[in-house]
Amino acid sequence: MSDYRTLPVPDGLDGMRVDAGLAKLLGLSRTVVAALTESGGVVLDGHPAGKSDRLVAGAWLEVTLPEPERPVQVQAIAVAGLEVLHEDDDIIVVDKPVGVAVHPSPGWTGPTVVGGLAAAGVRIATSGAAERQGVVHRLDVGTTGVMVVAKSEHAYSVLKQAFKDRTVDKLYHALVQGHPDPIKGTIDAPIDRHPKHDYKFAVMANGKPSITHYEVVEAFRAASLLDVHLETGRTHQIRVHFSALRHPCVGDLTYGADPVLAKRLGVARQWLHARTLGFHHPADGRWVEFTSEYPQDLAAALELLRAEG
Repeated sequence: MSDYRTLPVPDGLDGMRVDAGLAKLLGLSRTVVAALTESGGVVLDGHPAGKSDRLVAGAWLEVTLPEPERPVQVQAIAVAGLEVLHEDDDIIVVDKPVGVAVHPSPGWTGPTVVGGLAAAGVRIATSGAAERQGVVHRLDVGTTGVMVVAKSEHAYSVLKQAFKDRTVDKLYHALVQGHPDPIKGTIDAPIDRHPKHDYKFAVMANGKPSITHYEVVEAFRAASLLDVHLETGRTHQIRVHFSALRHPCVGDLTYGADPVLAKRLGVARQWLHARTLGFHHPADGRWVEFTSEYPQDLAAALELLRAEG
């Protein structure tokens, strides 16, 4: 059954957009609130409200919430190309191939890392939401490379805290268009959901703090290969930051990459690879580090650039 709520707009939300204000008030995503407004589920002082309308303190708010979605279930389905780099009683480190999500989510029907591990008989931690138990960090569907999943509850707790405390060393390799200037630097720019496109993120003044360190390690005529260290771990962080600098990842059409260059290099997704992951092992605190080799499509693009001189 749907949930119907009525209440006055709190003073703290005065002047905010309906989607942002209700997201904060009700703990929903702005995408969900936008869908509610489109269906007429948000009424202000007797009039249907649009997502970009402004809230007024004291105005009478009526919201009809949809029936909660059932948790997405993990399907134990083998994942081609999902390579195990290391496994012990506490953790499993994998090399994620392209086109694979880390865990199930509404609308995603493709393969997942947790589903692939389940199909391989790997038991992972039960901590976390049902569909992403054991998951302590994520990679985009179109991003390849190394990631760790917790097998024990102790490892889940320790690793979640390590990512929160930023003691994990996350090194990515990114091939970006053009030549960043300076060749070594830090991008400190807050990120939030894009104001017009819910599937994208953008540098926004009121976004979450986001810090990316980079260094050019190889330069070509049309692009540069970068070492990228993430201090924070926002969704799409590397893609958003370099797009904002007008040096998007090669092949990342979502964030403004040149489709002609992407086609010439045979890249059908963002050229972005989680190269190395280092952290203190949750069992004994020793420093461990794991590296993922480039997949065929990314390696081939680099060879083409090198051949051009």
